[in-house]
Amino acid sequence: MTETIHTETLEGGLMQAEDAHTESPGGVHIALAAERVGEVFGIPITNTLITSWIVILLLIVIAWAVGRRVSLIPSRVQVLFEEAFSYVHEYMAETLESRALATRFFPLLMTLFLFIFTANALEFTPGIGSIFVGDHTPLLRSVNTDLNVTLALAIISFLVIEVTGVVVLGALKYGGKFLNFSSPIAFAVGIIEFFSEIARLISFSFRLFGNIFAGEVLVLVVAFFVPYFLPVPLMMFELFVGFIQAAIFALLTLFFIKIAITEPH
Repeated sequence: MTETIHTETLEGGLMQAEDAHTESPGGVHIALAAERVGEVFGIPITNTLITSWIVILLLIVIAWAVGRRVSLIPSRVQVLFEEAFSYVHEYMAETLESRALATRFFPLLMTLFLFIFTANALEFTPGIGSIFVGDHTPLLRSVNTDLNVTLALAIISFLVIEVTGVVVLGALKYGGKFLNFSSPIAFAVGIIEFFSEIARLISFSFRLFGNIFAGEVLVLVVAFFVPYFLPVPLMMFELFVGFIQAAIFALLTLFFIKIAITEPH
């Protein structure tokens, strides 16, 4: 009888301890994969997907707000956007050695940059990672800490690069960069070049994901142990890193397009 009561008491204490642990989450919440917060018609909805919708909506609102006030006598905001876009377009034209190609790829590269940078800039805004649903699951999470997002961006960039090379040079000439039977050395170089093309998918996606995820984890850990002074400078630094990563992604896409349309020699 005594053993039974003791066992039931022990089991009850363990259950209460487990309940207390579940209901009182503390410490640093770090999850490598995006977390599911619901579903629509059987399609899972993750916290990074919700944040990406917010980023897209924010960009649409900014574009509408700036575009509706365009005039022959520009405001300071209009001048800022015009000068920035003109500089980027001129740089692209100089890199690609073609204003027509620069005009063609300008919308894509600017969209990639603005989406990535805006998503990174929202990383430390109130609500991102601090609003929870269900079992301590963040409702919103930084977009580029989801490898699925960075891989999707990498696939878009990769396809644009390869298709551009085929369209500009032709399928046979572009394929000759990777299958060159003129000599054993040329053949080996072509195979290496082929695998380096495929490796871009990994480098594009993991570079962006790794830098943004590591920065978020660093800020979370520092904020947990030193909550008052150190996190703010780190957040400012991570905002700068987010800008650099967005610029690197767009610039690498531009440079690889240039390499793709260059005649093989």
